[in-house]
Amino acid sequence: MKLFHRLTNRRAHLGLVALLLICASTVFWAATRQPDTTLEIRPARAGATIPDGFFVWHHLDANGIRVKSITPDDNKLVIKFDSNVQSEAAARVLSATLPHGYVITPRQEPTPFDHWLARLGVSPSRIG
Repeated sequence: MKLFHRLTNRRAHLGLVALLLICASTVFWAATRQPDTTLEIRPARAGATIPDGFFVWHHLDANGIRVKSITPDDNKLVIKFDSNVQSEAAARVLSATLPHGYVITPRQEPTPFDHWLARLGVSPSRIG
């Protein structure tokens, strides 16, 4: 009977260690994952329209910049990229390509980790 309790305790400890490792690796992944980077293009004056998404995609593609998505959203054109490097290159290309009258701004997408920090009442800028 003692052997049975010892094996049961050992399994429970191993299960707990495995669970803790899974939780720790999930938190580590969420903390180190690079979020999508996003550019927003909006008209500088009220009443003007946003640029055509296909026009923007064509110029970015011609310059070797890969786009994840282009979506119109509330009189803004939201463009998502895989990395900050692509986003910065796209901002340079679009500043030179688009006619004057558009504002191009970067927008950092929140990560799932940021969501949990906000729920805990911690600002991501206060960490690190």
